[in-house]
Amino acid sequence: MPRPVAEPSGIATGATGEGSVYRQEDDYDRGMPYDPSAFPPFAVTVDLVVLTVRRHSLCALAVRRGEPPFQGRWALPGGFVRADEDLSQAAARELAEETGLCAHDASVPAQDNGAHLEQLATYGDPKRDPRMRVVSVAHLALAPDLPAPRAGGDASNARWAPVEELLQQGGYGRDGEPVAPLAFDHAQILADGVERARSKIEYSSLATAFCPPEFTVGELRRVYEAVWGVALDPRNFHRKVTGTPGFLVPTGGTTTRQGGRPAQLFRAGGATLLNPPMLRPDV
Repeated sequence: MPRPVAEPSGIATGATGEGSVYRQEDDYDRGMPYDPSAFPPFAVTVDLVVLTVRRHSLCALAVRRGEPPFQGRWALPGGFVRADEDLSQAAARELAEETGLCAHDASVPAQDNGAHLEQLATYGDPKRDPRMRVVSVAHLALAPDLPAPRAGGDASNARWAPVEELLQQGGYGRDGEPVAPLAFDHAQILADGVERARSKIEYSSLATAFCPPEFTVGELRRVYEAVWGVALDPRNFHRKVTGTPGFLVPTGGTTTRQGGRPAQLFRAGGATLLNPPMLRPDV
């Protein structure tokens, strides 16, 4: 079938039908030369949903913006992708700048002083950033209980906040300040990240990313309870996690850090997928 011939007027004739509009991107799709200046420029950012469990509550890292747009509003940490970076490098850099954590391979639960980091989703509403067209590639980071964060970049303040507070329809406020929604579309990004974490700990060993290298079954149960927002039966939970092949490996040690009798210590096993899965209770 013959290709349509582009006429000077910008109208194509032939196989696409008389009067069809010729598009520059059609040439690009066919591998023909194209003019980059024919396409509007846009920026790419990475936003981070950094989740941890603090005081038995699922918390996210929030930063107060120190510069326009949305100056003074709370937002997720993130920044623009540099010209010499790919997306994973940019996300790992932002994570290190905001938390001091190194990113581990997404296929392996976090160990030591590190964080599980994986790509979450892409957000490209043309009006999501009032400065210019900005496409954000959000990433999800999970780590054990982390210390108080330090603000950096264009952030004037940073703190851990319970996700329930950040996801309230009215947004987030503290110490009597007016309640305002999260900046940009970060409420949607945060909600997507929380749901990703809630669903993945059902069928993967990702819940161990919230734990230190050695942990008790009770500490792991409190992670599930914090992420899912439900109370779990201790005996039933212990039976399930210790009976799931490859999920937990005994270290041979015990601890009394939770009080009471010494509790057996475990570390994450080699399994990345759980069979059978840990199904989320209906609430």
